[in-house]
Amino acid sequence: MAKLDSSLKNMLLSLSLISFVASAVLAVSFSLTKEPILKAQLKKQQDAIQEVLPIKDAEIGKEVEIKLDGKPDAFIIYPAQKGDELVGAAVKTYSYDGYAGKIEVMVGLDKEGTISNYTVLAASETPGLGSKINDWFKTSKGSQDIRGKNPTKDNFIVKKDGGDFDAITASTISSRAFLSSVKSAFDAFKKYQEQK
Repeated sequence: MAKLDSSLKNMLLSLSLISFVASAVLAVSFSLTKEPILKAQLKKQQDAIQEVLPIKDAEIGKEVEIKLDGKPDAFIIYPAQKGDELVGAAVKTYSYDGYAGKIEVMVGLDKEGTISNYTVLAASETPGLGSKINDWFKTSKGSQDIRGKNPTKDNFIVKKDGGDFDAITASTISSRAFLSSVKSAFDAFKKYQEQK
């Protein structure tokens, strides 16, 4: 095979060919993985809804978007019903104030707004510190557990700021963001109930 001369024309031709092949490979990879990724995300979301609901055999209604003043994104309400009665909801909530950015949480509430459970959907908090939000607020040690608590009676702020809950040791910023997201879930659910 003859060696091509090192000229601008040949270099541009080589770079164009490499770029075309690389973009074709990326396009094919994207089309092959798009559907499985979407299915996995949907399954994760459905599992999170079932995990946090206050009544496990309730029927999930159609999702509803709720906007709150001062919040950039909508909150997603997944109402839980038994017959025609609203028995609670799963709320997809968030906070942009985490140590490493956005935290997304699925929070379960009964019809009075009492927290039944939660699961963290996405967070990039510091491993070993802020990442403890996955379990910290489900622990009955000290004043950590938010389950069974209601933001109308309990102050969803860390104790350091005058609230009712212990912050994660060395991770107060993540704790503040998490509790803020839970309080926002409650506010969105109350607004949903008022609009019904």
